[in-house]
Amino acid sequence: MDWISLDIRDGEKRLQARCILELFGYRITDAKNTADVAFVVCDGSFDGQFPHLLLGDNLQPSNSYGVALCWPTDYAGLSAALAELQAISRRRKIALTDEESLRPLEGVAADLVGADASIDVVRQRIAKVASMPTTVLVTGESGTGKELVARGIHAASGRSMGPFVPVNCGAIPSELLESELFGHEKGSFTGAVSRKLGRFELATGGTLFLDEVGELPLPMQVKLLRVLQDRTFERVGGTVTQHVDIRLVAATHQSLESKIQAGEFREDLFYRLNVFPIALPPLRDRADDIGLLATHFASQHGDNSVQFTEQAMNCLASYPWPGNVRELANLVERVAVETSGGWVDIDDLPRRIRGDLQLAGATAAQSADSEEAVRLPVNGLDLKDYLASLEQSLIRQALEDTGEVVARAADKLHIRRTTLVEKMRKYGMQRVS
Repeated sequence: MDWISLDIRDGEKRLQARCILELFGYRITDAKNTADVAFVVCDGSFDGQFPHLLLGDNLQPSNSYGVALCWPTDYAGLSAALAELQAISRRRKIALTDEESLRPLEGVAADLVGADASIDVVRQRIAKVASMPTTVLVTGESGTGKELVARGIHAASGRSMGPFVPVNCGAIPSELLESELFGHEKGSFTGAVSRKLGRFELATGGTLFLDEVGELPLPMQVKLLRVLQDRTFERVGGTVTQHVDIRLVAATHQSLESKIQAGEFREDLFYRLNVFPIALPPLRDRADDIGLLATHFASQHGDNSVQFTEQAMNCLASYPWPGNVRELANLVERVAVETSGGWVDIDDLPRRIRGDLQLAGATAAQSADSEEAVRLPVNGLDLKDYLASLEQSLIRQALEDTGEVVARAADKLHIRRTTLVEKMRKYGMQRVS
């Protein structure tokens, strides 16, 4: 039942009004009165914010939640006035609910920059799960900010004073992964000269973030499943059962469902990890945030802080960003170094951003069809050096196209990631960042 306050300026009509309102289902309680004012509310704790009904002649509502009604009035008039008061009450409740729903988002994942509705959904899910011990699976393309989500969950949780321990499952050799996660005892294998605590123990009382969990080999998936089920493990070479007191957040850019179908990921482990999923959108799906992010990253470079011209910003907005937010951050850092700060115009952007790369590729494709595409010099050439130079050039272009993401560059060149890493090491090539 909605609460109302009733202001009757004509004291003789109070009893009649009370009787009528009781017929409408209102419970009547008198608060402290002044002169000829009686409050009709559900209890005596009137705070001045309930919808307010004034009965009398030539009256105006005393606040924005008020309705004035001439008295005496008929049943239909009073019914309409009460219906309006109920509508006012509902609107106020909706406004309060919206305000309360936004309040928990203040400060949630503050490093997750963006004003797009999809990012607000991510923040809402972080706020919803942060206070619970639930396992979270964060999905999204490489470079979308999955670790920022994990850190946001940790910071908003009751474990925020504990450690946040990140592990990139794809960056640790499979033969060392068990020792890294669970630790080992002295003498458990060659080189184990002392006891080592694993990441699970180091994360005690805090949050363990398993990034690229889809890269875990099947034997390690079995061990991880046991930890999630029993919350216990043993160090490598040890016999003492250790108990787990952590919050687990996992992340992947791969489709674990597809890996399950391919027999590369355990279905039971997937269900253990995917208790509360949070999906991050790619940057191309929130293009309105590109300018906001570019400005944010530009402000982080001190004396080399840059500003983008309107033409440059339009160019950034039209680019698909296959490397997502990480690629944009790398670009801003690159132009900040190259321009030493100041304004960045369209000519200061890399070819792939300007679109020149596609034009050059089309021109090269047309040239390849002609006899003049590649001509052997009269005096010949060192084929090995020529092919090495060509290979280096293509690797650089692939890295530039993918924002220095080696895995994506390898996909673009149709080779394995490890093969590309070996070629980069062979040629002494380093990523920009």
